[in-house]
Amino acid sequence: MGPHARPRLGLPQPLHRLINTDGQRHPRENALAFATLALGLLSLLAATNPDFHVPGAWMGLVGTIIGGIDQFISATRGERWIIVTGLVASAVGFALNLANGGLV
Repeated sequence: MGPHARPRLGLPQPLHRLINTDGQRHPRENALAFATLALGLLSLLAATNPDFHVPGAWMGLVGTIIGGIDQFISATRGERWIIVTGLVASAVGFALNLANGGLV
């Protein structure tokens, strides 16, 4: 790497090989997949405390929408594993937060 070369940002190499099984880079799809997973986990975490039902419900709703869109543009099976896991977590978190009080 020369003095003017920019470091390449992205997934660690072992994770890159597990997710991008076709050998190609998919930065947008990977970012959306991990955003769906993060929103789903945060929504589930927020569902454990009824005081956080409003942000938890919104995170679950947004995670479900982003995951649904990302399913249409995903390119590999590894991405779809992460998306579906995040989608299920987002939908369950959304439902649990709705049960605690809803979006408002």
